[in-house]
Formats: sequence, C-alpha cells, structure tokens
Amino acid sequence: MGDLRITARKGESIDQLIRRFRKRCEREGLVREYKRHQYYEKPSEKQRREERKSKSRQRKLELERTGKIPMPPMGRR
Repeated sequence: MGDLRITARKGESIDQLIRRFRKRCEREGLVREYKRHQYYEKPSEKQRREERKSKSRQRKLELERTGKIPMPPMGRR
C-alpha cells in the first residue's frame, strides 16, 4: 500500500470525490487492514486463520479443476 492521494477533477462535486476516495480505499484494502488491526490477534490465531484461508483456496481450485459443483452446507435453519 503506497501513498493514497485523490485530487479533485474539474467540476467534480465533494460527494463524487468522497465516493472515489472510498472506492480507492476498498481496492487498496485499507478498510480490511484497519478492521483487522482494531483488536490484537494472537500469533496462533493468525496462523490458524491463514491456514483456513489456504485450505479454502486449495479446495476452490480443486473444485474448479475437476469441474464439480459444491453443494451448499446442510445446516440448521
């Protein structure tokens, strides 16, 4: 994440400028990063979260490769 600068375009309203700023922040991942750092996360929790994310990513790639469609989980309603 680098320097985040938004300059007003000619004839652009403040609302449009703020909207562009918010979208840029989302694309850069600033909001997600901020929310993740609001509370302390133990190293073991961080490792567990990253492992779950990796397994999910691997499962998704395997399903795409084999062409199988995942079934929705059958849980309580």
